[in-house]
Amino acid sequence: MKHQTGTYVLEQGAEAMMSRAWLAERAEKSIDIQYFIFSVDNIGLIATDYLVRAAERGVKVRVLVDDIMVQAKGDELLMLAAHDNIDIKIYNPNANIGKNIIDKFATVVFNFHKLNQRMHNKVFIVDNQLAITGGRNIADEYFGFDHTYNFRDRDVFLAGKVVSDITSSFKEFWQSDLSVPVEELLEDNPYDHNPEFTRLHSYACDPQNFNQEIRAEIEKVPETFEHLAQEGSFLWLDKVEYVSDKPGKNDGQHFLGGGGMTQDKLVELADAAQKSITIQTPYLVTTASDRAFLKSLVDRGVEINILTNSLASNDNLEAFSGYQRDRNALLSTGVNIYEFKPDAKIRHRVMTDHMFKKLPIVPIFGLHAKTMTVDDKITVIGSYNFDPRSKNLNTECITVIYSPQITQQVKANILLEMEPDNAWRISEDFNPDHTVNLSKRFGVKIRRIVPKNIL
Repeated sequence: MKHQTGTYVLEQGAEAMMSRAWLAERAEKSIDIQYFIFSVDNIGLIATDYLVRAAERGVKVRVLVDDIMVQAKGDELLMLAAHDNIDIKIYNPNANIGKNIIDKFATVVFNFHKLNQRMHNKVFIVDNQLAITGGRNIADEYFGFDHTYNFRDRDVFLAGKVVSDITSSFKEFWQSDLSVPVEELLEDNPYDHNPEFTRLHSYACDPQNFNQEIRAEIEKVPETFEHLAQEGSFLWLDKVEYVSDKPGKNDGQHFLGGGGMTQDKLVELADAAQKSITIQTPYLVTTASDRAFLKSLVDRGVEINILTNSLASNDNLEAFSGYQRDRNALLSTGVNIYEFKPDAKIRHRVMTDHMFKKLPIVPIFGLHAKTMTVDDKITVIGSYNFDPRSKNLNTECITVIYSPQITQQVKANILLEMEPDNAWRISEDFNPDHTVNLSKRFGVKIRRIVPKNIL
């Protein structure tokens, strides 16, 4: 199987979380992780505990996280990095770690393009042999653990051949001049080698923070994957591709423009479609050229269905304002648009059973999965939102899976989430914007001052 790639799509938050935990627990040599967001909430602390425990048994851990959304305090990062087996780097550190308010103001005013060059990749690699990549960041809401608002998201578990490409991409980011060791960003470092992590371990051991039922399920992960293989959900495939943008994508020579490798691959795949394209994207901000391309596909007989967030399910009013401005123009291309409901029935299926039983009410859900299927035979799962920011500013990554069987499963899930229990069908005469309160509607309108090319 060394010339094949083992592939399983992680649809549920619980299985995505447990797969990461089991991999970290079983790592023998290395763990490399690359994320846009690594939170310090419950999931983030438990994930950190797994990384520290791996380091304590000799595993080399490398963490690369984007600067703009780092929630951890500088001394917390320094404490982790003080461990002999943990290295932490910050990507494009120009607005957060080690910066005072004057530094931040200067970046916003004098280097707006650099401020917006973010690393949006999401990668978890163990021993250079197994990997998870897709849409999920590390925070409660990406795994169905938040008490009020969660994301419907999607990852893919990969083993074998394609992981070498993911590892090469991570290495390229890690070695980039844009990736800076946290020790170089903070002046005062009070920590010696291998500090004590007793408080962190105690937190993760507390059943109130990490339910014993979930721990038991993590131990069953190998049995689960064996069962999935037997039922045909975990497949060894001849062709799986990993595509990532380069560090420092569009360095300013083409301000807010230029595209990247992920964009090029998506266009190539869509342009080759013969019958159908099905898309899930949380943000759907199109340009005139995007709409012309989609219309050309529809005109030659390709059916295009797109599921995106409604105003009611959306967590990003700036992005929704960009979508709202051209929603009717997008409809006029002939694509079918569906908007996700915040109380979609599907949320019961994608949420963890433990949280579903524990909470008095089911949290609302927003869409965060970034997925495309082409002609019932190709599936794309990644970090790429269908907006100018993903095209021109953020570095992104996608996994292209050439498998009719997996594509049929993924497409069926997306189509289910387009049904009336889960989404509204949009037309030029109907959209559900009126279902939200006046203040949120007004908030979207005033954000129209933000240029669409940075959304």
